Amino acid sequence: MDLQAIKRYIITFWCWGLSLIAYAQFDPQMGQYMYMQSSFNPAALAEGNMMKVYGAHRMQYVGINNAPMTTWVAFNSPFVIGKTNHAAGVKFLNDKFGLFTNQAVYAQYAYKHKIGKGFLSAGIDLGFINIGFKGDSVNLDMLSQADYFDRNDEAIPNGDKSGMTFDMALGLYYSTNTWWVGASYAHLTQPKVIWADQVETEFHLKGTMYIAGGYHFKLKNYKNWQLQPSAILSTDFRDWDIDLTLMCAYLDKYRWGLGYRIAGSVNILLNIDIIAGLQLGYSCELPTSKLLRESYGSHEIYLAYNFDILKPKRTNRYKSVRYL
Repeated sequence: MDLQAIKRYIITFWCWGLSLIAYAQFDPQMGQYMYMQSSFNPAALAEGNMMKVYGAHRMQYVGINNAPMTTWVAFNSPFVIGKTNHAAGVKFLNDKFGLFTNQAVYAQYAYKHKIGKGFLSAGIDLGFINIGFKGDSVNLDMLSQADYFDRNDEAIPNGDKSGMTFDMALGLYYSTNTWWVGASYAHLTQPKVIWADQVETEFHLKGTMYIAGGYHFKLKNYKNWQLQPSAILSTDFRDWDIDLTLMCAYLDKYRWGLGYRIAGSVNILLNIDIIAGLQLGYSCELPTSKLLRESYGSHEIYLAYNFDILKPKRTNRYKSVRYL
């Protein structure tokens, strides 16, 4: 298929109305990224030597047909070999946007080494990604009114199509009791998914880099309070986006804050430790563009359980800033 046919194919079938040319936006962007760092950085596994199970569900642009809907489920745990620290886990993604689907499963591993007051980790994701398209859901009668539409175009798939391919990511991560920073590169292999029909259609994923960090400030005159700023940058070196977030924490149990996404949205976040180790979070993201008139914003819920599996001596215990 030539380049012109690919462009016509994308224009024809991106029926929800949002462009797919912004490759940096292909991966789902979660408002509560600071609590689920292993979703984009494999080196952040088992932070604080805690076993962790979490799930997150995001409904984007509620009220608009075929708007994105994302679900993450992950499990990771630390383990020790001799005198060395490691972590391993698995994560699952189910993402729907327009008539496209993005499903993925990854095995994760990280090597952790104590340096200074914190731990430096290097991690890897190995897995498979499956991208599909719901060809049966295309409204051909509506599209036939467009000048560029050709009902007999061989690039038009007959029925639902999907393709699977290998995917890989690498990451580095360092954290102490007061701050953390990490960098990762997703889709390192720049995977290509092929949909076989009358002609072969190639769906090419660009690599995406993430750089994230955060700091926890304890207020001198208010010992039970903390300010927890964080930020994440995502880019494929052609397009980019930045999330800025400021959380306020009381007793490191009750948290609330605001976020701002450069691409054009404001985020309201709430987070609470229901019981020791059990964390519940919610965020409501409102677009700053005219899109707000057409939707009820984006809503995201997060649930995680953290528990100590290594049970080290208290005098030597290393903990994350989120579990102090």
